[in-house]
Amino acid sequence: MLYDHLGKRPFIDPTARIAPNAAVCGDVTVGANSSIGFGAVLTAESGPIVIGRNGVIMDTAVIRGIRDHPVRIGANVLVGPRAYLTGCTVDDDAFLATGCAVFNGAQIGARAEVRINGVVHIRTVLPPDAVVPIGWIAVGDPAEILPPEACDRIWAIQEPLDFPRTVFGVERRPAGESIMPDVMPRYARFLGKHGSDRVID
Repeated sequence: MLYDHLGKRPFIDPTARIAPNAAVCGDVTVGANSSIGFGAVLTAESGPIVIGRNGVIMDTAVIRGIRDHPVRIGANVLVGPRAYLTGCTVDDDAFLATGCAVFNGAQIGARAEVRINGVVHIRTVLPPDAVVPIGWIAVGDPAEILPPEACDRIWAIQEPLDFPRTVFGVERRPAGESIMPDVMPRYARFLGKHGSDRVID
């Protein structure tokens, strides 16, 4: 289904395929000969999404465009089932496998691979031809690609990338305090704007 969101509606190339139960919402462009699979969600929350030509967005993938972090996916890119992409750039010919996650401000270089359940963290730059192995994490600029058990090294790189500010625009709280009471009411109100979305015939 296609949805108008805050006065913006998707543009779907006539040669593209959208599965009947996919949700494509707001300022989303789907390029020529691309395919959006069953149960996939492409939602331009506050920033646009652009899918290039010959893109394959597989079943149940979720892609979110965010203010200051639009999503731009190049040509000939595969986004696997259960993948989650938000506010990132993916260059041509990249392969993003089942269950991977790519976060705000990340950049994936041409021909790079993020394998099953791999993660590319906020503001991380993955160079062309790089490979994130199954279940590993890429973090930093330039990216270090680390196994999940390297949690101390991952955190040492991740902390200054400042997830709370990058994603929610707030300062990280000291130990024993949480950003959630400040952030969640605002975020829930923001997402509530989908209440006025309209199905496009």
